[in-house]
Amino acid sequence: MVNKHIFGQNLSPALEDYLEAISALKREKKYARVGDIARTLNVKSSSANTAINQLAEDGLAIHERYGYVDLTDQGEEIAQKVQKKHDILYMFLNDMLFVEPQTAVKEACSIEHSISSETIHKLERLYILLKKHFLTQKEDTDRLKEYLNKV
Repeated sequence: MVNKHIFGQNLSPALEDYLEAISALKREKKYARVGDIARTLNVKSSSANTAINQLAEDGLAIHERYGYVDLTDQGEEIAQKVQKKHDILYMFLNDMLFVEPQTAVKEACSIEHSISSETIHKLERLYILLKKHFLTQKEDTDRLKEYLNKV
C-alpha cells in the first residue's frame, strides 16, 4: 500500500506515540515486541497490536505475527521528528520555565503532537539564545526562576 502519511501529517497522536515507543525500545533493547510496546504505552497488547497493524498497513512499520516490530525508514523518520519535538519541549519547560520533570514530560508529550515544525524550530532557537547569551551564570537562572515563581 502507498503511504498516505507524509512526515506525520494525518497521523494521529496515538500512532505517533507508537512510532516513538518502537524507536525508543529498539534503541534501548535492540528490538521491540508487541508486549514491550504495550507496557511502554500503558495499553493492552490487543490495542498495541491493532495500532501496529495500522502502522504496517500505512507502510510505517513491519510486523510479523508473534514476531518483532520494526519501523520502515519513513516510520523511523517520523519517530525521530516526534522525539526531537518532545526533547525540545521538555528542555524548554524544565530548563526555562522550571516545570517539574514529571509534569514537563507529560506536557511535552501532549504538545509535541500539535506544535508545528516552524514553531518548534523557533522555540529551539529561543532556547539556544537564552542559554548562550542571557542565562550564562547560575545567578541569571536563579533570578529567572524567582521571577517566574512569583504569585
